[in-house]
Amino acid sequence: MDSILVLGGAGYIGSHCCKVLRGAGYVPVVFDNFSTGYRDFVRWGPLVEGDIRDEAAIDAAIRAHRPVAAMHFAARSLVGESMADPGAYYDNNVTGTLSLLNALGRNGVDKLVFSSTCAVYTDTLSEPITEDAAIAPASTYGATKMVCERMMADFRAAHGLNAMPLRYFNAAGADPEAETGEAHVPESHLIPLVLDAALGRREAISVFGDDYPTADGTAVRDYVHVMDIARAHVAALEYLRSGGEGEPVNLGTGTGHSVLEVIEAAEAVTGRRIERRIAGRRAGDPASLVAAGGKARAVLGWRAERPDLETIIADAWRWHSARFGENGDRS
Repeated sequence: MDSILVLGGAGYIGSHCCKVLRGAGYVPVVFDNFSTGYRDFVRWGPLVEGDIRDEAAIDAAIRAHRPVAAMHFAARSLVGESMADPGAYYDNNVTGTLSLLNALGRNGVDKLVFSSTCAVYTDTLSEPITEDAAIAPASTYGATKMVCERMMADFRAAHGLNAMPLRYFNAAGADPEAETGEAHVPESHLIPLVLDAALGRREAISVFGDDYPTADGTAVRDYVHVMDIARAHVAALEYLRSGGEGEPVNLGTGTGHSVLEVIEAAEAVTGRRIERRIAGRRAGDPASLVAAGGKARAVLGWRAERPDLETIIADAWRWHSARFGENGDRS
């Protein structure tokens, strides 16, 4: 079976992608430094422990496993943290990506699927957001992804690298078979935080802003099931391998849900009351982000198969309650 080098494959989205890759007949080779990933998420292929900023380590992994392509998830991804510590984000996300591109070029790997984000877009867009919308990130996190996309375009022009950035909106949910899921330390994503409150692991959910220009005043996001995102990465890989030209593609459902709607849906799924507290807006958070999905359908033949918010939360709840319930831990 052909090998795929999966940078950040021990993390949330990367581990789900490894499972889907294995099901599609590939061997996912996980390259991870475990700064945020988990060893028990490495289940579907071999592991190379290393840091993306270490070109020699990437060279060694490529020589050992001879991948036909790479997938890149190895990034810091917290908007608030990026605003407070931009240096760490430029170091890991930009310097790390440059190291990867150099190593891929040296070793003749010319296909890359890149984990990008809707945070590259300006926060003043009409919706749904298309791929030709204005690029003007409101956060340092989004800015680092923008720079990475530009580097990939430059490497393509100079060296023939065929890279496809997938700009996904809010990844959520978990493997329906509960073999992997979402576990960040510290946790900042809404759905796992809400489920923590349902489990009694936190007293209440902080709602950051109730004065946005949305129907209920809270921020609206397009939540995409993580397994749908993983399927899109495999579709992008196969598109590139069939001779397709890499270009940015949005991944979303086309439907937005507010923070309060997510909390109410979680209450319905779990059958538990979830307390909420109103807090101030966070720097870098747009009011609403909802994707247009036409290009993903046209180019990749992809659409979300599990778009329903309750389904996303139910899959997350199944995994989250097993890992973090009374007998669970964060190991």
